[in-house]
Amino acid sequence: MPNDEIKTHDVLIVSQHFPPDKSGNSSRIYDISNNLSKDNVNLTVLAPYPSFPHGIFRRRFKPHDVNNINPKLKVINLSSWQPGKEDPGFISRTLYYITFPLHAMLWAFVYSKSYSVIITSSPPIFTVIPGLFLKLFFKKKWIIDYRDMWLEAAISLGFLKKDSLTEKISRKFLKICFNRVDIVLVTTEGIKKKLKVQGVYKPIEIIPNGVDVDLFYPRSVLKKDQLIYSGNIGHAQDLENCVLAMEEVGKKYGYKLLIVGDGDKRTDLEELTRSRDLQKYVEFKGPVPREEVPTLISESVVGLAPLKNLESLDYAVPSKIYEYMACEIPFLGCGTGEIETLAKKSEAGVVADNHPDSIAEAMIELMKKWEKMGKNGSKHVKNCYRREEIVKDLKSVLDNM
Repeated sequence: MPNDEIKTHDVLIVSQHFPPDKSGNSSRIYDISNNLSKDNVNLTVLAPYPSFPHGIFRRRFKPHDVNNINPKLKVINLSSWQPGKEDPGFISRTLYYITFPLHAMLWAFVYSKSYSVIITSSPPIFTVIPGLFLKLFFKKKWIIDYRDMWLEAAISLGFLKKDSLTEKISRKFLKICFNRVDIVLVTTEGIKKKLKVQGVYKPIEIIPNGVDVDLFYPRSVLKKDQLIYSGNIGHAQDLENCVLAMEEVGKKYGYKLLIVGDGDKRTDLEELTRSRDLQKYVEFKGPVPREEVPTLISESVVGLAPLKNLESLDYAVPSKIYEYMACEIPFLGCGTGEIETLAKKSEAGVVADNHPDSIAEAMIELMKKWEKMGKNGSKHVKNCYRREEIVKDLKSVLDNM
């Protein structure tokens, strides 16, 4: 019998973030594209010039720039609005989100013969525009990588008024997109269930966030009396209560909370730390290269992944949790839903109530048995969340389109 034909694909990915942007979306798209390119897929990633966290990157005015990551993967940075402030205003933020996908749509139109499949990663909502355009006018196969229930979260966090004109237009636009798309990718079972309830009838495949175990593994470094949070310092994270928990954990036990990353709420958190005289126990390290994160995690004994206790976030599992587990430290989460399920299945984490006393109690509990729970997490990640294995499922999706 002849060998099965090896299928090749020419794929365009449109993403608002890509390294050196520092976000879960950035890491996800890099890992997906890098691993797919090793599996007979020719990939082009369209992304803006690095802009996130806002205010730390220099502005670029060159129309585009090409970076060949490997023979089958190239990244094209397109010019778009780059916010200059840490917490941009409404106009600046909107320009950032709308100018890139419009430029991406123009680029995709000019080079439409170069690929057969387009993957658009959302949120933000506007990144789906190039996919919808190419589906309508060029009949390209289209996949939406729908990572978050962002519309529901925006309402719960107060950024969008329920039943407002903006919400109604957004939902109508999403319905059009979900009716036209070929396949929807989601990160958790919770998102899949919510989309089905909303009437999405197209195929939905779960491609969870995972971790690159060749990068994230326990480093041979001296453990410190330290807890760590690594990632976006944003509105959905309940870091305020974690800082307040350090009034007991820091002052009584001498531990420090290291916050690695940046985001809209960093200035507020720094002010809270100063007002409570906790500078000795809470350190803001700022953004660091991704390659340095595993060492900082390995120096720590507990990793924090606190979400606000909102029903609209019950689908979420922050990707940083997989990085903590891969580096053999347990995680402390806040929130409900999927994060609780992961803590139980992995036996590598604890989920606390969104209150400083509850968080402090959980911190102290994990500080005492971090080693055993850390090993549980490492085993669970290797069995279920290795990025290279997860991407094989996405390759199968492409092969079957």
